[in-house]
Amino acid sequence: MSYLELHQVSKVYGVGATEVDAIRDVDLSVEPGSLVAVMGPSGSGKSTLLTIAGSLEDPSSGEVFVGGILLSKMSRNDKARLRRRSIGFVFQDFNLLPGLTAVENVSLPLELDGLPARKAHAEGMAALEELGLADRASHFPDQLSGGERQRVAIARATVGDRQLLLADEPSGALDSVNGEAVMRMVLAACHRGLAAVVVTHEAQLASWADRVVFLRDGRVVDQTMPPPSPESLLQPSPIQ
Repeated sequence: MSYLELHQVSKVYGVGATEVDAIRDVDLSVEPGSLVAVMGPSGSGKSTLLTIAGSLEDPSSGEVFVGGILLSKMSRNDKARLRRRSIGFVFQDFNLLPGLTAVENVSLPLELDGLPARKAHAEGMAALEELGLADRASHFPDQLSGGERQRVAIARATVGDRQLLLADEPSGALDSVNGEAVMRMVLAACHRGLAAVVVTHEAQLASWADRVVFLRDGRVVDQTMPPPSPESLLQPSPIQ
């Protein structure tokens, strides 16, 4: 069963002469444990797709199910609880809280869900260490580089028991080495059962996905299986 399902979802902004179709009649399903990459030119609706999938805005028409629940039937408070507990977001501007250190940013969602502060801190540190940021844990966002802030945002989105990851250009500010570390962390989360949707314009990043969805002018124009990912190429071949 899919964890995320979009059925004939459309989003229209403006009215009359200013009306713009951001996405039109989009169908998408993402199963637990799978990674879907969304590609397309600027203005094709990629970011709108993410915000609707994450219940940050409502579609103009169509249905969105997360964890088998129809979002339009949920109250605002229930949606907020769903986002906090089950959905990890990575935005292009990172959205880190400036008054919290890196590890505090990562561990805050866990504490809000009732995890004891010491255990939340330990899980936050483990996530930062996995991305090579243990020595930056006590630094505030304005003391970090763009790439470091990006990795903190990834750690925050994948820590704990998240069930859905929605990432907008998660490796956009990173070099190839750190970009690969981020994708390994996303894949590790998928191997734990998380469903992930990653918006990207990079074919190299998309090659890590189980499926690539192409958007153009707000519509899905193609879906394909990517070439073998760098990780799969490192796996030993089965013995014949």
